[in-house]
Amino acid sequence: MERFFKYALPLLISLVAAMEFYQVVMRYIFEIPVMGLDEMLVYPTLWLYILGSVNASREDTQIKANVLDVFLKTEKSILLVRVIADCMAVTVSCWLTYWAYDYFRYALRVWKESPTLYVPTFYAECALFIGLVLMTAYSGMYLLKNIRRFARTLQAEKGV
Repeated sequence: MERFFKYALPLLISLVAAMEFYQVVMRYIFEIPVMGLDEMLVYPTLWLYILGSVNASREDTQIKANVLDVFLKTEKSILLVRVIADCMAVTVSCWLTYWAYDYFRYALRVWKESPTLYVPTFYAECALFIGLVLMTAYSGMYLLKNIRRFARTLQAEKGV
């Protein structure tokens, strides 16, 4: 997966930047509006946001406020807080994925098209569901990892 994100994210951000640059040049320098470019920008932009979030979940580099870690003294207490936080993250992520699945089914059933170019909007709308499924999986993976680390800490404590 790392290789996928290594190439997909820079490609998407370059595509968005190039499309925006083209639009600015055409509109403000040549004074020629480019019809439909705004519609097309939605697709790589949404996928960039969602895949960037998935990548942060994969790397476990989301922005977190681990304030309690400052006050906790033992590794056991720090791991317990992380397990609780991971449980809450997985719960919220599952709930959001459930709602995103409903929207995914709706988008698939309705099959809307963009107003100018008639491109199916489903290809942008499905990004949220796919991204949340992956984020939930990665959150669950880190939850299991921290549960194992916490269990090892408890076993080591009993062994002492």
